[in-house]
Amino acid sequence: MSILMLLALISGNSPMPQPIPKAVVAHLFGSGLSKPLLMVLAVGLHLGYGGVFGALLARIARPVTIGKGLALGIGLWVLMQVTFLPFLGWGLFGTAITPKIAVATLVLHLVYGGVLGWALDRDGASMSGDSVTTAD
Repeated sequence: MSILMLLALISGNSPMPQPIPKAVVAHLFGSGLSKPLLMVLAVGLHLGYGGVFGALLARIARPVTIGKGLALGIGLWVLMQVTFLPFLGWGLFGTAITPKIAVATLVLHLVYGGVLGWALDRDGASMSGDSVTTAD
């Protein structure tokens, strides 16, 4: 998710004026932060947030499936749309900037949830060596 977000920003194809984690950290701490510290905090916030929710999914949603990962991604997307974006002044679903933010961030959260669900799917046939049988 983070890699896709960065590629979109670098290529100029992102509808967001700046990465949301960077905007949140800048909004919380103001302009007094140095750029390197701002970026470290923003990346740490983003990866930490994703890691905590990934760990919660692994702990609570047993067995973890791709579907449950996608549901988590959608849930986090909705949470972001109705809390973080209005907090930044971007409006519900980013509509104060452009409705494209909602679509772009939904795709990113589906990638996050789908990959997370796939990676944590302990009962999937492709991840399990238990399905292989040998003849005696």
